Amino acid sequence: MNQKSNRKQTVYLGPRWLVEERDACGVGFLATTNGKANHQIIEQAVKALNCLEHRGGCSADRDTGDGSGIMTEIPSGIFESWFAQNELEMPPMGTWGVGMVFLPHDPVEAETSKEHIAEVVNRENLKVLGWRKVPVNPAVLGEQAKASQPQIKQVIVTSTENLTGDELERSLYIARSHIGKLLSDDFYFCSFSCRTIVYKGLVRGEILGQFYDDLRNPAYQSKFALYHRRFSTNTMPRWPFAQPMRLLGHNGEINTLLGNINWMMTREANLAAPGWTQEELESLKPIVNTDNSDSYNLDSTMELLVRTGRSPLEAAMILVPEAYNNQPELDKYPEISDFYEYYSGLQESWDGPALLAFSDGKVVGATLDRNGLRPARYCITKDNLVIVSSEAGVVDIPPEDILEKGRLGPGEMLAVDLQQQEILRNWEIKEKIASQLPYKEWLKARVEVGEIGSKINHRNLEENAFLQQQVAFGYSAEDVEMVIIPMAVEGKEPTFCMGDDIPLAVLSEKPHLLYDYFKQRFAQVTNPPIDPLRESLVMSLEVLLGKRGNILAVEAKDARLLKLNSPLLNEGQLNYLKQSEFSAVELGTLYPLTDGPTGLAKALTVLCQKAEAAVRSGTEIIILSDRTTGAISENFSYIPPLLAVGAVHQHLIHQGIRLEASLIVDTAQCWDTHHYACLIGYGASAVCPYLAWETIGQWWHSEKTQKLMENGKLPTISLEKALAQYRKSVEAGILKIVSKMGISLLSSYHGAQIFEAIGLGIEVMDIAFG
Repeated sequence: MNQKSNRKQTVYLGPRWLVEERDACGVGFLATTNGKANHQIIEQAVKALNCLEHRGGCSADRDTGDGSGIMTEIPSGIFESWFAQNELEMPPMGTWGVGMVFLPHDPVEAETSKEHIAEVVNRENLKVLGWRKVPVNPAVLGEQAKASQPQIKQVIVTSTENLTGDELERSLYIARSHIGKLLSDDFYFCSFSCRTIVYKGLVRGEILGQFYDDLRNPAYQSKFALYHRRFSTNTMPRWPFAQPMRLLGHNGEINTLLGNINWMMTREANLAAPGWTQEELESLKPIVNTDNSDSYNLDSTMELLVRTGRSPLEAAMILVPEAYNNQPELDKYPEISDFYEYYSGLQESWDGPALLAFSDGKVVGATLDRNGLRPARYCITKDNLVIVSSEAGVVDIPPEDILEKGRLGPGEMLAVDLQQQEILRNWEIKEKIASQLPYKEWLKARVEVGEIGSKINHRNLEENAFLQQQVAFGYSAEDVEMVIIPMAVEGKEPTFCMGDDIPLAVLSEKPHLLYDYFKQRFAQVTNPPIDPLRESLVMSLEVLLGKRGNILAVEAKDARLLKLNSPLLNEGQLNYLKQSEFSAVELGTLYPLTDGPTGLAKALTVLCQKAEAAVRSGTEIIILSDRTTGAISENFSYIPPLLAVGAVHQHLIHQGIRLEASLIVDTAQCWDTHHYACLIGYGASAVCPYLAWETIGQWWHSEKTQKLMENGKLPTISLEKALAQYRKSVEAGILKIVSKMGISLLSSYHGAQIFEAIGLGIEVMDIAFG
């Protein structure tokens, strides 16, 4: 559904899916490998839904479920009788398509919607053969479901250009996207395909088969069935939000959703795909929408990849990659690691606890997230049946008929090729996909920035100038003595007393840094925070810098990126970036105070214009720097680094060029892990906290510190060790913050804006934090 989002609600109050209660859904599939469709699979899928009732939610009327559904092949037996009744000859399967449509309950609105569908379909060189009223039994619905029940009809279409298979699927996809501009809660396409069809509704699992008469009809036969029982985790229950979606059924939560949506919307500005015209690609927008659920947006993104040439298996690997850096099994499959490494520069992971079951009608499969935080049991029988489900035992199989059973591990995948009639195993799937292109050769263009020791003594300022800088950028004695120095000495974040009785920044009588107006979100209920210590193997702080390529048309040049193992830069690394083969520009964030109250807004405008001009001239790395000595005075001030990076980030997004360059923040106003999280969350790829480094250097060189070390009252450490300890504590703190949201990769946290902004004006939010 492509509705306009309520901007005030989604930006300032928070999207609904961030504040609703969460739980886990039930999902799975059945598929036969003998190539023969049958009705028993439908019966078993409906029965499996009954067994998953505890996985779903129920409304206050105790009868309206949060949603359930089933995806299958288009049942030729059902439509054979429809063609006969309408005195039409039934074309071969794959040469015609079916749209499962929720139409408005009001007859006049329904007719208007049907006319709109016919108009768009004709414009796309498709012909409406007719409409079929889906036989349903509303008596079994709960009160709330009945009150919002749409008319449910199927539109049967064929191509006037004799398109079949994938070409027809593409045409149907484009037509549905055009129609989608008018879709709403009571006007929605469950599916529009020449291979698959989705029967779903705002019903409990045990009611689905009673509501849809077709599902009990022996003529309804399929080689597979993908089923889903929903607990309304990220939206209020609605008919369209029941699952499966158009390609997948999803059990879990995408914790990185805000960032995924932000970056996907950025990519939309420059979509290009082989064999697709710009007009066709333009019709698909918007691909994602903040009003939709995480499952809905993930499905839309996966469908974009599939319809433009990827298989669902490859799309799942790109969007939900496994943890490949520390995976011992992958030592045997270096080409798979190369695949993941290449795509890490094109697509951030849709990260969070997830079990995905998916199908495009040619293949049906399932995969787990990198942590394996959702259950996925499978069973293979002697009579060619494959069962994958979030629950064991949803289908009754005599033990003597079971050939193999087990569970999917973190990042593992299992699939059935419905055309070749074979089971596809994890490494077999991934090795075949990863071998399609020479990713290893392409990755030779990637440059890794290692640990470059700083040649600077970290005592560059005289005492008065040093103190002036600290005061100007908001350091307090407590920040130095209770945060920075303990981090440098102990190598971990300082521990304070439990509780926080400090007033909100907006209510405080004292001035606060901009960071203080932001509160971090955290994972809720069944979205468990990840333990960054015990699950370190699946976590990563790696950052890639440079121009990002086009996800729909990969090329060798897209591998050319700078790789950082950490977002925390020292002076040596920053200097390396400035002098590297990657075009870098440094933009100052100081501004004169002579313009009065409007000076800051003017400075932001100028900064954004300079950044835009730099990117359009080919710059790949923009360094936003407030580095200066003595310039800050009654005549000059600086743009707060969080405001600067947020404003430039948003401006480049609005100009459609955000993916052309990376943003680096070189600032004095950053020393606490919350500061780093805010900067990264609002667009910075890396940060050089030059005054924090200087503070450690000044502390270490002071006579007081040296005497305390000599007296044994402080551990005797070198300056290099102190700097390394500070880095270690910051990185551990960032991992802790990321893990609180159930996220494993910093690349998925980058630009995700997973914060609540309390007390900032609308104008500030518009400029930098929208």
